[in-house]
Amino acid sequence: MAKIRKQSPHVAEIKAASRKTAKPLLYIGMVSIVMLFAGLTSAYIVRAKNGNWLVFQLPDIMILSTAILVTSSISLFIAVKAIKNNNYLIANLGLAITLLLGIVFIFTQYEGWLQLTAQGIYFAGKYSNASGSFLYFIAFIHVVHMAVGLLALAVSLTKCMLKKYSSADYLGIELTAIYWHFMDLLWVYLFLFLYFYR
Repeated sequence: MAKIRKQSPHVAEIKAASRKTAKPLLYIGMVSIVMLFAGLTSAYIVRAKNGNWLVFQLPDIMILSTAILVTSSISLFIAVKAIKNNNYLIANLGLAITLLLGIVFIFTQYEGWLQLTAQGIYFAGKYSNASGSFLYFIAFIHVVHMAVGLLALAVSLTKCMLKKYSSADYLGIELTAIYWHFMDLLWVYLFLFLYFYR
């Protein structure tokens, strides 16, 4: 006769504790990211004032890239709202669209870098300038953090498709959404900073 396995109180306590600490840990990580980019943009400003600073226009594709990322936040918001109502079809669709838009965002960022290179704006080398180097570095570091978000989205989508989430338990999707919206807002700030600051 098959035995029904019951979760031990100790394991249940560990899971409950991990749920309580998940958001605070995420917020701590987000604060560290804010400090990182605050330091980078501050260094950008200081270096720009020292002279020998090449002024150039960001490619128009960067505007499209920003619009794509903002749109991805909308689809993710819809996905979170759907899972709260146990609407798996809309939740899965919203997560899938967000994941796809995130990938397109990174592709458009790369295309923007190629256009800058074609204009003679290089990250390093004999013909590079500090302004270009800063732009590439800041954008690349942001893309690296976006890649983490894409991984989280892929995991959340997989779990949602397997119905591991419900209106009573959707912490994983919620944490992914918080991080994604944060990275979205961060990029909007970085884009406006890089676009308007000369």
